[in-house]
Amino acid sequence: MHIKSEIRVLGIDDSSLIHASVIIIGAFMRGGEQLDGVLRSQITRDGMDATDSIISMVRGSKHYGQIRVIMLDGVTYAGFNPVDVKRLYAETGIAVIVFMRSCPDLERIKLALEHLPEKEERWEIIQRAGRIYRIDGVNPVFIQLCGIEKESAIQIIRMTSTHGNIPEPLRLAHLIATGVVLGESTGKA
Repeated sequence: MHIKSEIRVLGIDDSSLIHASVIIIGAFMRGGEQLDGVLRSQITRDGMDATDSIISMVRGSKHYGQIRVIMLDGVTYAGFNPVDVKRLYAETGIAVIVFMRSCPDLERIKLALEHLPEKEERWEIIQRAGRIYRIDGVNPVFIQLCGIEKESAIQIIRMTSTHGNIPEPLRLAHLIATGVVLGESTGKA
């Protein structure tokens, strides 16, 4: 995959878990420098609608034809509302990079799912996200991929991480999401 410096990336993050309905924000950027658009949708706290909601948000956007990569902040949103990255890729045709600041403790996640309905389906979706790769650096980060090669994904992560080790599309999506819900952005992306 040839990667231009202004590759169009959509970073998606969720807002704080204050209500049963949680806002998700997509920050549509050129590389790691220019914000070109903001998308919004809603999902259910600990629900099973994150994948459908993200697919609808992406496909309904005027930016749909320009997005080359969808970057997710982990594979679950709004608590334990899992995103099926394979289905997201299949139904949008856009490569998916799942970004994580730390390696997830899958055994702990599996135990937490015991308290939720549809625990087996949630666990299958989380496992379908595939292999977790470590990207070494000053602060190692972890990724999962669908529709993109590891080397290309690492190049995009590094290219868009212009103000630290968090890719700008995810950092901005987080700032916008928490700012909209809480009145002021808080916490780390």
